[in-house]
Amino acid sequence: MDRVFARLLGGLLGLAVVLPPPVSLPFDPTYQLLAVAHADDDDDGGDDDDDDGGGGRSEGGSGRSGDRTPSRQSGFTLFPFLQPQRPAPVRRAAPAVPDRVPNEIIAAGLPEAAITQLTEEGYAVAERQSLALVTAGQANEIVRLVVPRGTGLEAARERVTSLAPVAQVDFNHYYRPEQTETAPDCGGQACALVREIIGWPIDPAGLLQRCGSLPKIGLIDTAINPDHPSLGDARLEVIRISDDALPQSGRQHGTAVAALLVGAAGSRAPGLLPSSEVIAVDAFRRIGGSADVASTFDLVRALDALAGRNVRVINLSLAGPDNALLKKTVEAMIERRVILVAAVGNSGPRAKPLYPAGYDGVIAVTAVDKGRNAYRRANQGAHVDIAAPGVNVWTAASISGARPKSGTSFAAPFVSAAAAVLLAERPDLTPVQMAEALSGLAQDIGSPGKDQVFGWGLLDARRLCTAGASVQP
Repeated sequence: MDRVFARLLGGLLGLAVVLPPPVSLPFDPTYQLLAVAHADDDDDGGDDDDDDGGGGRSEGGSGRSGDRTPSRQSGFTLFPFLQPQRPAPVRRAAPAVPDRVPNEIIAAGLPEAAITQLTEEGYAVAERQSLALVTAGQANEIVRLVVPRGTGLEAARERVTSLAPVAQVDFNHYYRPEQTETAPDCGGQACALVREIIGWPIDPAGLLQRCGSLPKIGLIDTAINPDHPSLGDARLEVIRISDDALPQSGRQHGTAVAALLVGAAGSRAPGLLPSSEVIAVDAFRRIGGSADVASTFDLVRALDALAGRNVRVINLSLAGPDNALLKKTVEAMIERRVILVAAVGNSGPRAKPLYPAGYDGVIAVTAVDKGRNAYRRANQGAHVDIAAPGVNVWTAASISGARPKSGTSFAAPFVSAAAAVLLAERPDLTPVQMAEALSGLAQDIGSPGKDQVFGWGLLDARRLCTAGASVQP
């Protein structure tokens, strides 16, 4: 083909062009590396069937030159502008996940007359749920409304608010688990030792002997695999709050967090408090084939369910937008003296605060690595309260075995476990007093005093059961 074009071009220019024989160069594998680049890492690669497999994973797009045969070799030509152009390598972007349900408004304290008027205007009541968690002056019901076709969500929120100015009205936002990247293989049990940087004992039995009886720990997360070997003997109750007709959420995140809390001692994924009782609420569902989300409506219901069980400590390894109903629910939980521990999120140091960690009264937890360096993706800000291990934390995979996990999701359970131990010693601690006790346990590893990266500093579990007694009502 080169010779044909050359003769044609030579004829047009009145020149005779003689081509040298083609020169082949060695295959350059860097093109293959570019071709398989992707946008972002996910803790488990989007595959729910994860286990440690006894070794490292083999990625289909490794980019090694021996893995695939190039369609043709790179070569030299006198007329590169006549060659067909290769398309630019496509960078695979993670599918976008919306921050809210696209056609719904939720409201608490909506009068019946307002609901009737809205249905006459074309709104549909998708769901109504009575709540045990009631604040002063609020009705004990949350309503999920489907907006009429052609009506924007902003306009719908304004309309519902105009009919019921005292009600709490907002979008039905989505919240997501806070894990983000594939952690490297850190050599089996070496990862389990990450808890040593805060002095958490490998066998917590001695710690609990001097602290007292542990309270129940609540967990709002994705689905959990209760048949995981590390959870076989756990005192674990799992409640699914979402509609059974909706796709069930993945099990990686929930199983990992549950095992980090109560995994059996001596198992592949030993927990921080193996003898604790955990009530786990699966408030998530899967959308887009791989993304797990919890709507505000279901998150409020999950908190309400745990409040009804008199749970005193709740771990929230999730984050999302500010929401009026979620904020009101958090305030009601704090009034009930419930300790809420939440991951600050993995949106990056310059990102705006995420919630519920951003609300007053919630203990906001950031992550550090084994060297006490800030996790590079953790949110920062004045709301950050305390740091805990959250990089290469060794915990359960979704099916069997274990693997390292990274994200502020996996830092929050360390603080939830510490709060449970403090409550065992001092059951009368309020959320404010608990925050003071935890700040007294922190090692200041950033700027002096409380800072926007580490909060009060890194949790120090070696002083558990000594700080709580010093906090007076």
